Amino acid sequence: MTLVLTCDDYFRRKLPEMTLKVNEKARALIFDLDGTLSDSLPVHLATWNFVGEKYGFEFDPQIIHEMTGRPTIEFAQRVVEQYKLEADPHELVRIKQQAFWKMAHLLQPIDEVFEIVQKYHGILPMSVGTGAGRKSAIIQLETLDILKYFDFVVSADDVTRHKPEPETFLECARLMGVEPKFCQVFEDGDLGIEAARKAGMMVTDVRPFINYGEWAQQ
Repeated sequence: MTLVLTCDDYFRRKLPEMTLKVNEKARALIFDLDGTLSDSLPVHLATWNFVGEKYGFEFDPQIIHEMTGRPTIEFAQRVVEQYKLEADPHELVRIKQQAFWKMAHLLQPIDEVFEIVQKYHGILPMSVGTGAGRKSAIIQLETLDILKYFDFVVSADDVTRHKPEPETFLECARLMGVEPKFCQVFEDGDLGIEAARKAGMMVTDVRPFINYGEWAQQ
């Protein structure tokens, strides 16, 4: 199996002039994973393209933009419905996840966000709140060598109501022992931003601070 990222510029991001900041009221920090901590979205696109080649459809990147933060099974259900596939969504998930794990070595941290993680490690409790499954989340964090910075990881496997519902972030707050209103969430997805607001938390949309390269234009 050969998987190829079609644009080298994905991995040549240029730092913007703005800088992310932690709110002075924050007593705990919560980070989304894909597209916030991990520059993983191009890899997700490559693996969905691989699934598309296998099943005979051309994957639309807009699906990722619209559904970032949702569990992979919901992506697969959307794909089956949109492309009218006679396929089990769970089988699509299996193929996609195995391809993603094989490409995990291509992942890089998003420096603009990781600077916050490094700066506040040991000062404020920090958690990851992600729509990824636990295995995928841990693989990413370990590959990036950043798992050690976080007190807790709340994945799609740990909650029943996913983003845009607030359960993921509320569970992070509960585990850290911090009231939601004193938690600051860093997110790149509309669904995650909505979830953070529903949770009554401070939220920072990281997208204006990050140059995602050509990926953001797709």
